[in-house]
Amino acid sequence: MKLDKQREGYLQYVLVEQHLTMNTKESYRLELEKYCTFLHEKNISDIKEVKTADITSYLIYLKDKQISPQSIAHAITVIKNFHKYFLKIGYLKEDVSKNIERPKLRRQLPNTLTPEEVDQLLDIPLNTPFDYRNKAMLELLYGTGLRISELLSLTLNDIDMINCTVRCTGKGRKERIVPINDYVIEALHAYLEKRVLLEKKKSYPELFLNNHGKPITRQGFFKILKELLIKKNLNPNVSPHTLRHSFATHLLENGADLRVIQEMLGHTDIATTRIYTHITNQKVRNDYEEYHPRKDDD
Repeated sequence: MKLDKQREGYLQYVLVEQHLTMNTKESYRLELEKYCTFLHEKNISDIKEVKTADITSYLIYLKDKQISPQSIAHAITVIKNFHKYFLKIGYLKEDVSKNIERPKLRRQLPNTLTPEEVDQLLDIPLNTPFDYRNKAMLELLYGTGLRISELLSLTLNDIDMINCTVRCTGKGRKERIVPINDYVIEALHAYLEKRVLLEKKKSYPELFLNNHGKPITRQGFFKILKELLIKKNLNPNVSPHTLRHSFATHLLENGADLRVIQEMLGHTDIATTRIYTHITNQKVRNDYEEYHPRKDDD
């Protein structure tokens, strides 16, 4: 149907022109497939036929399926961008999605590890090449606050041991340089000496390799992390993003400037970074109530 071709054309635009990642494109694709399937069931075969009421009906349908407000907000964003694109290229004369409002979301504070829990996680006995690799990956993740996609796409050329920096490519293919500390440098040096033992017949430029000599996947990293968490009796639901949040929170608690943290995390808007001030403020309140000498006793 024409609607399906329109969807695929838009997804190609998202990937090529907007420089969004494959992961973002995939989330858009899944969202638009569900949206277009709903429209097909209403006998709508062209985006020109869509009315505001159709979009509203779809959102009610999602709500009735008990889809979370966060997921509905994401669906609205994708749908709005989809319609806006066809208005931009002149295929539509009006954007029927423009008056659709996103639900107001309560911003949840991200989970973090304590410095002691981080030390426990990073205390990895170094026996096999995989131990050296895991130690380097986790030290780098916590030491820089990289996203997991940024970490796994690093190549050997992205590490500058002399200037103690790592070059990564973030959202929108924006490149940034992040400093790395002595712990990271030491772990990387040790891993790079063992990395040759992980290589097979075909060599890859990616920094971190799996047991087949190929670049580690997201699924592979999650498996490695979960096994370590269970082994160390830490919360098995800790994710790579938890380490990113912990990195930012611990920097802020130790006096780092919010703008510096924003730059290292690769946030476009400082409002995104500002959530970490809420975490530290909450910690101040909790510590005050627990440790103040004139607190109320039960």
